[in-house]
Amino acid sequence: MTGSVRLPLLFLDVDGPLIPFGAEPQQYPTYATGLDLCEADANPLLTRINPEHGPRLAALPCEVVWATTWMDDANECIAPLIGLPRVAVVVWPEPSDIDEQDEREGLHWKTRALVEWAAGRSFIWVDDEVTDTDRTWVATHHPGHALLHRVDARLGLTDGDYAALGLWLRLPFRPEELGQRSMVAARRPEGRGTSSGKLE
Repeated sequence: MTGSVRLPLLFLDVDGPLIPFGAEPQQYPTYATGLDLCEADANPLLTRINPEHGPRLAALPCEVVWATTWMDDANECIAPLIGLPRVAVVVWPEPSDIDEQDEREGLHWKTRALVEWAAGRSFIWVDDEVTDTDRTWVATHHPGHALLHRVDARLGLTDGDYAALGLWLRLPFRPEELGQRSMVAARRPEGRGTSSGKLE
């Protein structure tokens, strides 16, 4: 790989993908943190984070970026639990007049910021709130490849999700190429752990 080739970004949400919620509490396995973390007492849901996520994310050919309201707390509290190093964090913009319009149109409040942050670079966005409205907007406004992958918040990231992410990341397009139509994920039936991509 030459120095000019940059890996795709993986914008990662925390609540939903890494901390599952929404099902009956007794359905979730818990994991010992073994660490004195800043949020350990304040957020008991941290024990739901499977430490295997770290190695699985690290094995993907991409650059992980936190895209969550946890902001840099994700580096302080989540990364040590799963064995990830500190990574970049998306800093969300201040509220603006466009937010109300986006909400009316069903566009997620993160979507514009992530496309701006990517600056044309290929990316995956892993979140439990992605919709077809976001996929359509990204396909229109992002010049590179993009996969918007919705995770079932009740399950968190599953084997099927990792398989879909790995498959997309290993597609033959060159990650550094711009001017291409975005690749977006087809909507996945609720409760399923897989997603597929299609060229729009």
